[in-house]
Amino acid sequence: MAHLGSRRTRALSLPVGLALTASLGFLPTAAASAEPMDAQPTAAVSTDGPKLSYVVNTRGGHGTVKQVKKAIAAAGGTVVIAYDQIGVIVVHSQNPDFAKSIRRVRGVDSAGATRTSPIVPQATTDTGVEQPLTAAQAKAASAKATGDQDPMEPLQWDLPAIKADQAHKRTLGSSKVTVAVIDTGVDDTHPDLAPNFDRRASANCVSGAPDTTDGAWRSKPGESNHGTHVAGTIAAAKNGIGVTGVAPGVKVAGIKVANPDGFFYTESIVCGFVWAAEHGVDVTNNSYFTDPWMFNCKNDPDQGALVDAVARATRYAERRGTVNIASSGNSAFDLASDAIEDTGSPNDSTTVTRTINPRECLDIPVQLPGVVTVSATGAKGLKASYSNYGNGVIDVAAPGGDSTAYQTPAPPATSGLILSTLPNGEYGYKAGTSMASPHVAGVAALIKSTHPHASAAGVKALLSAEADATACGAPYDIDGDGKIDAVCEGGKNRNGFYGAGVVNALNAVRW
Repeated sequence: MAHLGSRRTRALSLPVGLALTASLGFLPTAAASAEPMDAQPTAAVSTDGPKLSYVVNTRGGHGTVKQVKKAIAAAGGTVVIAYDQIGVIVVHSQNPDFAKSIRRVRGVDSAGATRTSPIVPQATTDTGVEQPLTAAQAKAASAKATGDQDPMEPLQWDLPAIKADQAHKRTLGSSKVTVAVIDTGVDDTHPDLAPNFDRRASANCVSGAPDTTDGAWRSKPGESNHGTHVAGTIAAAKNGIGVTGVAPGVKVAGIKVANPDGFFYTESIVCGFVWAAEHGVDVTNNSYFTDPWMFNCKNDPDQGALVDAVARATRYAERRGTVNIASSGNSAFDLASDAIEDTGSPNDSTTVTRTINPRECLDIPVQLPGVVTVSATGAKGLKASYSNYGNGVIDVAAPGGDSTAYQTPAPPATSGLILSTLPNGEYGYKAGTSMASPHVAGVAALIKSTHPHASAAGVKALLSAEADATACGAPYDIDGDGKIDAVCEGGKNRNGFYGAGVVNALNAVRW
């Protein structure tokens, strides 16, 4: 059951203190060593094991995929969907030896189970407890709104922190630009999201295959409201109600990839990136890690296959012009270190303890090549106490919120967390690198609005170029107890806490 500071979505709710997350990977095992074979398995196939989901990654063209599909059937697998454009096939099987068998088939690069627990109907649980905005707080904020501010905008210290309020005087962003929130679902009926919602680019990918039934992209009652909060930070409309997004004139789409328990499995993630790539999405926001292992070791046959599948999907999206933004995580880990201890994975079955090298065992999609990695800052502009970091890993930083006791915002804002939209027309506060990443996605959308012909690589280059370089500063003792809580390495122009710097929305629209 999910809990405060859940590992599944990188959001923290901090009404009292600070909840940190630590989610990593599973013990690596030896890779299969059998030689590839052309023929499909002929021996009797067991079908009495737990029903698991697999990704099978192929090489070659459609002919190879066709032959692999035959082998999948012979090995006791059922194809859910085949993404021939990237050579990834999603399969269900109850054959305990399915992965071992299919890895021996000629044309298969890798194959692995996407989970360690059986596919079963899921109960609905939440993945965190937000702090809802009370009517009294909303009324007080509205009384302090000035000029063309939306009523709750005075509480959004994060907008002036990246000069988004100044950027809005120049442009709100183009309605021709779409940002897809690959997440737990988006409530497109929210009055602050409905004006900007892109239904055509929205879908439910939980099964690994897209479902475009009306409303399928929404979170259901009892499910996490995480995606709706993220969507508001990106593109809540500047319409005289509620809050304002970083890019309130662009479109936002919802691609639901989390199951009712809040797990983000590989087949769903692959579906999400491919769907975005093929439906004109300019930017994707990814505030999660791919369950059940936070760090996937490439020398493990199952985990390596997951890295391969998601990497194929992100590369495909970028080739189609999509910029992929991802949150770095809430465990206060140095992702550039030689070793990190994992005590909480796999998170869908029995956990184990291991020490991993984050250069060899990757958090996906955040550590994949080409993905923009985002750390979080608080209201004082310092690295948030929970945020992962790492010199050479973090690309840019953005507001994600922090404990108000650690980083108190300037009045009239009262909370050090991030205020945004919640389902059913509500608003509330959350914190985490989940909240930092959508600020960067919004700035990327403003860049694309200003430079409509820019490639994905061009937008990423401008993201770094427009950022405000931020030095490491004084030794990092965020809680003031006299103990150094993290070590920042690097110079002012690029370091482990802030990457190239804190993103700057004003620069994004005037360059």
